[in-house]
Amino acid sequence: MAADSTSKSGIPADESKPKKSATAKAPAKKAAVKKTAADAAAKLKSAAAKTSKPREPKAPKKAAAGAAAPLPVKPVAPVAAPEDSAPKVIVMKPPIIVKELAEKLGLKPFQVVHQLMEMNIFATLNQKIEEEVAVKICQAKGFKFEVERREKGAGVHKVEQVIEIPPKPVIQDLPKEATTTLPLRPPVVTVMGHVDHGKTSLIDAIRKTRVAAGEAGGITQHIGAYMVEHRDGQGVTHKITILDTPGHEAFTAMRARGTNVTDIAIILVAADDGIMPTTLEAISHAKAALAANPHHFAIMVAVNKIDLPGANLDRVKGQLQEKGLAPEDWGGTTICCPVSATKGIGINELMENILLQAEMLELRTDVQQSARGAVIESQIDVGRGPNATIIVQHGTLRVGDAFICGSYWGKVKALIDDHGNSIKSAGPSTPVRVLGFNGSPSPGEEFTVMRNEREARQVAEERTAADRMTKLGGGRVVTLENLFASIAEGQKKTLNVVLKTDVQGSLEAIVEALKKIPSEKVELNFILTAVGPVSVNDVLLAKASQAVIIGFGTKTDNSAATAAKREEVQIKLFSIIYELIDQVKEAMVGLLEPETRESHAGKAVVKKVFDLTKYPVAGCLVESGRIARSGRARVLRKGQHIYDGAIQTLKRFQDDVSEVRAGMECGIRLGNFNDYLEGDTIECYVLEKIPQTL
Repeated sequence: MAADSTSKSGIPADESKPKKSATAKAPAKKAAVKKTAADAAAKLKSAAAKTSKPREPKAPKKAAAGAAAPLPVKPVAPVAAPEDSAPKVIVMKPPIIVKELAEKLGLKPFQVVHQLMEMNIFATLNQKIEEEVAVKICQAKGFKFEVERREKGAGVHKVEQVIEIPPKPVIQDLPKEATTTLPLRPPVVTVMGHVDHGKTSLIDAIRKTRVAAGEAGGITQHIGAYMVEHRDGQGVTHKITILDTPGHEAFTAMRARGTNVTDIAIILVAADDGIMPTTLEAISHAKAALAANPHHFAIMVAVNKIDLPGANLDRVKGQLQEKGLAPEDWGGTTICCPVSATKGIGINELMENILLQAEMLELRTDVQQSARGAVIESQIDVGRGPNATIIVQHGTLRVGDAFICGSYWGKVKALIDDHGNSIKSAGPSTPVRVLGFNGSPSPGEEFTVMRNEREARQVAEERTAADRMTKLGGGRVVTLENLFASIAEGQKKTLNVVLKTDVQGSLEAIVEALKKIPSEKVELNFILTAVGPVSVNDVLLAKASQAVIIGFGTKTDNSAATAAKREEVQIKLFSIIYELIDQVKEAMVGLLEPETRESHAGKAVVKKVFDLTKYPVAGCLVESGRIARSGRARVLRKGQHIYDGAIQTLKRFQDDVSEVRAGMECGIRLGNFNDYLEGDTIECYVLEKIPQTL
């Protein structure tokens, strides 16, 4: 009853028994904690499941639906592949030395030398090679070669800018309607001939013609060329430019450098002496220029001293006919004018024929284009510095133009005409002195106007570097020994010869003997055949025509020997005619490609194979003939050919030997062959080059 009342009074049942509840609370709390931990773990699992389940299906949905940006951006590897495969650039400053190139390529120097030998180029470690050769070597190794271009004050490599030099105008290739609209230019005339035949007197007579025409004042000959005016029968005044050069030496030097400044060459012959050896040289030079430019070059003949008692005009014309310059009144095409320089006879007729010849040549040019010309002479004056006399061939030259001339450049500071007056511009065929060079150019160098000074300077520096490389390595020298190599490269098709003898009889005999050499593949071309010692003119002519000089019973002048050494022209002197003919015949035979013939040397059988540390060696017994170290070997196995190459090592016991004869044992190691078997047969053979016959 008491218990019920207490419970009914609101007192909890567990509080009515305090001792029993203290012991019962511990397991209840533990169970509650376990239940709470289990609920928390279950919630974490459900949360993880909720977060993980949507990610797996959503990733493909996003990728398929709208994730176009990440999918194309992610595959970067295909884009980077061509960049990785692009060749690395090697930049070098000329001259290009073999050892330095090997260091840039990361190779041993002998590897580069070996590759050069495969290209038929033999160079040592410290020799220079051409830029084209370096490009091929770098391409073979997976590199790209570039020449260093550095501007003043710049310490890093700049992107190379290709500077184009204005091309030469080709008037003859234009349509006739286009050329007729271009203005005519005055002809450029060069007088050539023997020193005693009155060349200076003829020039003086032409000067008097100019003064009589109204040009008052003396003519100052400071520049080596001047312009005269001639009034024809109709009262029209025409201009003619005449080169006052010392004979034909400057003419040959200009042609040797590829510059055809002259339009008309006048061969001066004395009526009393006839054609002299110097006249023959002048004719040869003029014919060579005519062959190079047949449509814009002409040859005229002026027969001087017709007023003398011993003058024989018909004899001179007969000599001209023999030399291939048939006069017009003899049925030929060469204009022949009889004149007397001292008495003024025939000077006007000569000038009229010059104008007629110029009209037939139709010498036209565009005066609006950039100027281009050629150097006649150059000098260094005190107060003016380097300057040069040029003849403008195309366009108009103006003060302030930037120009390039060979390996020199500059800006036109002043133009001085043949009177010594300053002018602002010079048109075609005008001789003018140009001030503003940074050096003294050589006669015959081409003068070209550029767009600005920077381009002119850069082109000049490139040419200077090329000249330095040529001097370091040496240019190709045309000799009787290496002419075959030139033929193989397609650089020569004929054997050009300058022949000088002691007497006329020997000259005719040698020419006839050389012409009788039978050959269908090799042509023998006589650039000049004359009597006398080898002179500087002969050297210049041989340089221009890439010929060799052959002398018989004659000698070489000291100045000619110096010039030949400088110009790298070969001079061969003979005293026996048969040696001369044999030497020329051998040179012509050398132009023909020799035949390669295989000669059997010997045979060896492999008895045992010795496996050394680095490579195997075949121990052989020579059965027949001999095994030569310098020969080649062919490996036969059961009658089948399995290798053909060079013999790397040939030893007898421990000694290297040059050959092993039959019945003796030896050790043989071939080039790239290591698969030796007992019973293999090694045949040795030698390749022989048999020269062809004419």
